[in-house]
Amino acid sequence: MSRFPSHWQISQAARCIRRGGILAYPTEAVFGLGCDPANPYAVMRLLALKQRRVEKGLILVAASLQQLQPWIAPFPRKLNRRLESSWPGPNTWLLPAAKHCPDWLTGGRDTIAVRVSAHPVVQRLCRATGSAIVSTSANPEGRPPARSRLELRLRFPTGIDYCLPGTLGGLKQPTRIRDLQSGRVIR
Repeated sequence: MSRFPSHWQISQAARCIRRGGILAYPTEAVFGLGCDPANPYAVMRLLALKQRRVEKGLILVAASLQQLQPWIAPFPRKLNRRLESSWPGPNTWLLPAAKHCPDWLTGGRDTIAVRVSAHPVVQRLCRATGSAIVSTSANPEGRPPARSRLELRLRFPTGIDYCLPGTLGGLKQPTRIRDLQSGRVIR
């Protein structure tokens, strides 16, 4: 398997997202499942596939902070340094959610989990899609996340519309989640 997906494969994956599909793709530590965060049908399909409650919320991953702007509310400038020193990279932050941000992303909270990834496949995917995408580990609730395409197929024999090939990043665990305001580690 090639370490990096071809331009055609990235285009297919972006098309899948834009058409409301569920995508599997490599991330920093595990295979992720993604979809268009603005498409409630796609998000509900993804949550059903994972057997995950909407109250848990979801992570958005992007190629730049600009792609996250529609989903986040303004926050104090002094906190921007924390983001700038950790992005792009394997750091997920809880930021204030925009007023219009749907509960299916926030879990009903006033924050949203977001990450600007340094993973080259995620970067290319988000650029090709033109927006942030949902990013959640590829596993049914309570099971370990998939770390290979074989594990992915075993956990999800159906329900995934496209699987983007590629190599995982070097992390042993999914990314740490921290609250931007307090700096407290959530996961």
